[in-house]
Amino acid sequence: MASLTMVDLVGCASTSSNASLDRYLWRKTMHSSVSKRLHGVRGAGRLVTCRCRLDSARCRSISIKSADTRPNGTSEVMLNVKRGQISLAKVFEVVADDLLILNQNLKSIVGAENPVLMSAAEQIFGAGGKRMRPALVFLVSRATAQMSGLKELTTNHRRLAEIIEMIHTASLIHDDVLDESDLRRGKETVHQLYGTRVAVLAGDFMFAQSSWYLANLENLEVIKLISQVIKDFASGEIKQASSLFDCDVKLEEYLIKSYYKTASLVAASSKGSAIFSGVDSSVSESMFEYGKNLGLSFQVVDDILDFTQSAEQLGKPAGSDLAKGNLTAPVIFALEKEPKLRDIIESEFVEEGSLQHAIDLVQRCGGIQRAQELAKEQAVTAIQNLQCLPQGSFRSALEEMVLYNLERIE
Repeated sequence: MASLTMVDLVGCASTSSNASLDRYLWRKTMHSSVSKRLHGVRGAGRLVTCRCRLDSARCRSISIKSADTRPNGTSEVMLNVKRGQISLAKVFEVVADDLLILNQNLKSIVGAENPVLMSAAEQIFGAGGKRMRPALVFLVSRATAQMSGLKELTTNHRRLAEIIEMIHTASLIHDDVLDESDLRRGKETVHQLYGTRVAVLAGDFMFAQSSWYLANLENLEVIKLISQVIKDFASGEIKQASSLFDCDVKLEEYLIKSYYKTASLVAASSKGSAIFSGVDSSVSESMFEYGKNLGLSFQVVDDILDFTQSAEQLGKPAGSDLAKGNLTAPVIFALEKEPKLRDIIESEFVEEGSLQHAIDLVQRCGGIQRAQELAKEQAVTAIQNLQCLPQGSFRSALEEMVLYNLERIE
């Protein structure tokens, strides 16, 4: 039996029907630059009102009805979600040729300097990565190029995709070093194979190489946009390291960190793509919002899967974030309901079996379900951000990327 989720997005000043999440609206004390870039996330400025009817265990279909704007300003997006229907390979078929060119160029760019660096990069490039970020660049580029009358992508579009993938890869290599992770997508990490020294240098090289290519784009707006991402990565790591095992961490702090570590790159790459297409600034800003909301939704889903999937499915130990003291959305929600969870986390899991006990409490106390609601709200907002694009295969693919992410938790 199919179960329909209807989510109404309502622009309003100060009310939200989702009372259980209202207290997580952004604080006025948030740093102004962060507040500006995160405007709209979980109700910053434009609040989100939701009416949901969903039984995810019984959901059996997936489709999207394009949002319609009503006379009163309310936009309705209807999502009907079912497991196992969206293949990213199929979604990316419309930019498959672009991705082939990207792969060839990346090998040339990275391998030209040093065979060791090429070997390290090949390890992570070939570790089952979906190339989602460069695919996103190509999809937004082609969708917005249609609007400005471009018949083909520019050299800057293609170079931006390469830069984004290099930045992303560099961040993964460094993340694995910082997290002392032995596995990435089921394969040994670069630092596990080649040592920490080579891993750090490989990541540094890719950051430096991407910065050099970025400067050569000679577009100051895009240079500032992407340079901010690299700064955000560091800010996100510092925020995470300074709040380990902190049971008083707030949802807005988690979302800021998630923006820094994940959504910033997705948002900037989406906006940069639109800028190179020469579209109106309102369209490029909508693409930024789309990338931001998609990135946040992806991060929340990843954090849910850390509790619901096996180590084999994750390619790393289940519950690894919690074990290291990184408290994510499911834990933050569960802490509201279960005081015992605080005691276990603050003990840093010294007792045998305490980590599994904590995981069980997160699952039993509704932390997973409330995190799912959060991921879906961000997803619906992301789809609404696409209304400025023309209907067609590229916009449909961008919508399906959002739905693919939700499908992972159905």
